[in-house]
Amino acid sequence: MEGERRASQARSSGLPAGGADGDSPGGSAPFPGSSGSSALLQAEVLDLEEDEDDLEVFSKDASLMDMNSFSPMMPTSPLSMINQIKFEDEPDLKDLFITVDEPESHVTTIETFITYRIITKTSRGEFDSSEFEVRRRYQDFLWLKGKLEEAHPTLIIPELSSHKKQGPGLLSRMGQTVRAVASSMRGVKNRPEEFMEMNNFIELFSQKINLIDKISQRIYKEEREYFDEMKEYGPIHILWSASEEDLVDTLKDVASCIDRCCKATEKRMSGLSEALLPVVHEYVLYSEMLMGVMKRRDQIQAELDSKVEALTYKKTDTDLLPEEIGKLEDKMECANNALKADWERWKQNMQNDIKLAFTDMAEENIHYYEQCLATWESFLTSQTNLHLEETSEDKP
Repeated sequence: MEGERRASQARSSGLPAGGADGDSPGGSAPFPGSSGSSALLQAEVLDLEEDEDDLEVFSKDASLMDMNSFSPMMPTSPLSMINQIKFEDEPDLKDLFITVDEPESHVTTIETFITYRIITKTSRGEFDSSEFEVRRRYQDFLWLKGKLEEAHPTLIIPELSSHKKQGPGLLSRMGQTVRAVASSMRGVKNRPEEFMEMNNFIELFSQKINLIDKISQRIYKEEREYFDEMKEYGPIHILWSASEEDLVDTLKDVASCIDRCCKATEKRMSGLSEALLPVVHEYVLYSEMLMGVMKRRDQIQAELDSKVEALTYKKTDTDLLPEEIGKLEDKMECANNALKADWERWKQNMQNDIKLAFTDMAEENIHYYEQCLATWESFLTSQTNLHLEETSEDKP
């Protein structure tokens, strides 16, 4: 299946974020048979107006709404509603498969919402059955993500959030940034060097991947405009040939070449929208999620630092502090170890994903230009041969 991915990556494709789904899943786990693991999915539809950098997330699937509601810059991918997760990071974990697909629209007198089919297949003994099938709403995915982050605050859990155009104003955003920086500086005094390096990497990675995302979207937009313009030239040359008796064959051959180049361009655009753009944008979301992971790690350290400081300066009742500090030290150690282990896995997957996406795109571009070049070379060769034949016939 083309949509197979590692569980560690949990491709964010296919689950609309936000929208009309406002219910709460309650206290019981919404994913029977998932054993704490799930495919967290979402579909982000980008609006690439010149003065708009924010993401716009719609709450309905392309198959369930008018296509004009989506940005013309970002077509839907065949993978947009299918995501099979394979747990392959460890050799002994190749026996758990989770598929999220088949979105369904539900309309009630109160709301309209989407549900998704979740199939879990496994041969592990701790499960009650070898296969489970349920349907869940967006809020159920949010619930699961929240529970996973609560239980494992420093594990890298895929992003699942809503980004809206109408956000806070400039002054409000500046205030939030200042408060966040002040809180960070006040909360964590001695972040270990390895986590300082990790944080610096995340900040630099976020800048670069966001830039790549914007450039990729711009390339796709320009490619779409080029395609829309070029596909008009074929019919124009056909009409032209009707009024030029001496150039009929030549003009029709030009129209045929343009048509073949249009098909090649359309195929290349499809590869760009289905292979490169989703991967790049996924890691834009990962960069935001990684910042959240670092923030949760720092919060644990800040709490530990405050307890140690209170004990050192006897700012409060110190009878219970040693026990609390011991628990926090254990929590901090577990959080650090989990983040370090997950970090290396994530970096390796990220490097492989981005390298593969750009390599595939480069090969697709090479094939595209070779195909277009061969098309026009063939046309020029045939025209040259025709001209030589006509010249030889004119000779006495």
